Amino acid sequence: MSQDSFKKHILTQYGIRFNDETLLTEALTQRNYLNEHPDDKGHDYQRLEFLGDSVMQVTVAEYLFKRYPNWHEGQLTEMRIAMVQTRSFAHFARLVHLNEGIRLGKGEEMSGARDRDSLLEDIWEAFIGALYLDQGPKEVNQFLDKTLFAAIDTDFFDRFIDFKSRLQERLQVKGTVDIAYRTEKEEQLADNTQLFEASVSVDDKELARGTGKSIKDAEKAAARTALKLLEDNVSL
Repeated sequence: MSQDSFKKHILTQYGIRFNDETLLTEALTQRNYLNEHPDDKGHDYQRLEFLGDSVMQVTVAEYLFKRYPNWHEGQLTEMRIAMVQTRSFAHFARLVHLNEGIRLGKGEEMSGARDRDSLLEDIWEAFIGALYLDQGPKEVNQFLDKTLFAAIDTDFFDRFIDFKSRLQERLQVKGTVDIAYRTEKEEQLADNTQLFEASVSVDDKELARGTGKSIKDAEKAAARTALKLLEDNVSL
């Protein structure tokens, strides 16, 4: 996909048309490309990446603050950290086809940089920085509503949240308790993978169970379920 094709894509899919297209070009330009094209007097994405990182932090914090009025500071902080994990940015960069619009040097193209997570994470932040400069926070919010914020209603960000630590914090708010995890079941699946079931108990009283393809994932799922029950005020 050329840059022109990418511009058409974001206009069609997200209603975004840059007033200053040099900002978009800068956000999608790697340094090696400029080294190989000395007549191009533009800039690479790094300054916009710096700006985009700050924009993401503030925008996500404001979104969570408004969406979850009953969450305490610790919950808000952990979810914000999960949402601004740069590992997740590579996923969303691919989702909107930013990877296809990047201007790369020939060597980087041949080495597979177009699909390299570390580069896509940076390009995502640079794109957000460019969009903020070009159209302001309202357009950034509208774009994130269709991408990053839409994923909050799925379990996408769960992989970045330490549910076991959060559960421990919640249960020990009034004093020390004995929290224990136990593997309850191990099952061999048809595709030769394993499925584990784990339970979490406090002071020998079982709170919840969860499943996963490793013991660690099963314990995390059990902690997540226990937290959900606590947050829904279910009597445990």
